[in-house]
Amino acid sequence: MDATDPRYALYTVGQVRALDRHAIEVLDIPGFELMRRAAAAALACLRRRWPQARRIAVWCGPGNNGGDGYLLGALAREAGMLVELVAVSGKAAGDALKARTAFEFAGGRVHLLEDMAAWPEADVHVDALYGSGLNRAPGAPVAALIERINGSGRPVLALDVPSGLDADLGICPGAAVRATTTVCFIAAKRGLYTGVGPDVVGKLELDTLQLPDALWESQPPAAMLLRPDALPARRRSAHKGDSGHLLVVGGEQGTAGAIRLCGEAALRAGAGLVSVATHIGHVPALNAGRPELMAHGVNGPQALEPLLGRADVLAVGPGLGQAAWGHALWLTALDSGRPLVLDADGLNLLAREPRRFDRAAVLTPHPGEAARLLGTDVATVQSDRFAAVRELAGRFGAVVVLKGAGSLVAHPDGRLAVCPWGNPGMGAGGMGDVLTGVIGALLAQGATAWEATCLGVGLHARAGDAAALEGERGMVAGDLMAPLRRLSNGLAAHA
Repeated sequence: MDATDPRYALYTVGQVRALDRHAIEVLDIPGFELMRRAAAAALACLRRRWPQARRIAVWCGPGNNGGDGYLLGALAREAGMLVELVAVSGKAAGDALKARTAFEFAGGRVHLLEDMAAWPEADVHVDALYGSGLNRAPGAPVAALIERINGSGRPVLALDVPSGLDADLGICPGAAVRATTTVCFIAAKRGLYTGVGPDVVGKLELDTLQLPDALWESQPPAAMLLRPDALPARRRSAHKGDSGHLLVVGGEQGTAGAIRLCGEAALRAGAGLVSVATHIGHVPALNAGRPELMAHGVNGPQALEPLLGRADVLAVGPGLGQAAWGHALWLTALDSGRPLVLDADGLNLLAREPRRFDRAAVLTPHPGEAARLLGTDVATVQSDRFAAVRELAGRFGAVVVLKGAGSLVAHPDGRLAVCPWGNPGMGAGGMGDVLTGVIGALLAQGATAWEATCLGVGLHARAGDAAALEGERGMVAGDLMAPLRRLSNGLAAHA
């Protein structure tokens, strides 16, 4: 991934401020000029998204985000729009004060929130309250204003960051603007893509304010967005042995569905051979429902050993259970030294008996499993998902996926990636089993742990989005199989 491409680079708020300073101090672009460009970009976004809008309400805070709003108001007035501009404070300084003066010079009138007599009639509300400048809960008057904006029934355009969202962590300490669209300036902030960020950002647009490519070379990104990649084409002479042999271990009595979903996903993601080591009672159903899976009933480690000897990669955990049978298979699989993907009870057993991996290993916890692995609680994990996934990768020596809205991928060397796809319909049983199978299949086909995980997370989420075209509610994990196959081949998932 090209770290200099601003379309895929994600930054902390501190890093974006450093980019802003670099543009002003090194590239010699005045701060007020950057503010003017931001306002022009915001107006262009507004007119593109809501071409019929004639009346806008602009809510301005005291800092530079408010300055963007003042200049947007001035430009909107020049364009013939009716602008109601309300400032939450009479204070402004520096470029923000200059912007407020420009709005007033253009004939605009600034209303103070405390003096506002009536709620403004508007086709679109513009949030220029705090942007990325706030990492705490808004005070009571502004919190009440935010709730009223959210309840207005009108679309909302947020400038840079929806006010109230911590743009570093993807959390909302208090009230937060729920934007219809957010236009992000200079560089994308990492917290907009994970945690509750996707809940409040709406449609996200990035405008780099016509800054030169050299700017991004001055600041390595904090994380990268995954790209919509596909697997390379196979040689015409390729055979099943070239695409790897994955062994899926799990399926305690009563959980045949988990192991089948994992194995079938691996087949759809291109593994040449997929064997299943499971409870003996599941074998007839697996043979009947998906005969391409080589299903084996195993009653313990001795029965598993010969299967391990034939496998290139392991996927351990779906439906495994934590009782004696599952624990014995887990221990035998981990001691085999094979590259592996661990999920579900494979992770719960790892939390009980931690070990650091010395070969290619991928862990795929949801926040609850991550909390158990870290010896903490879900709230702590979710309060800083970036720190949690980094800590997991470093502690276990594995590539780690922290699942959830804006799934994160971390490498032990510090690399971070963020998944921009996925939808609430994927919050259903079996989705994690599918992801485990996909990553395992990619490992078996020769990808590194990092490559397999980044590509697998992206394919899985995009397949979920394709399945959601028929509605998010009622989606099941099996709905991902057909689009997964098409996406793996570089084809349109909905064709």
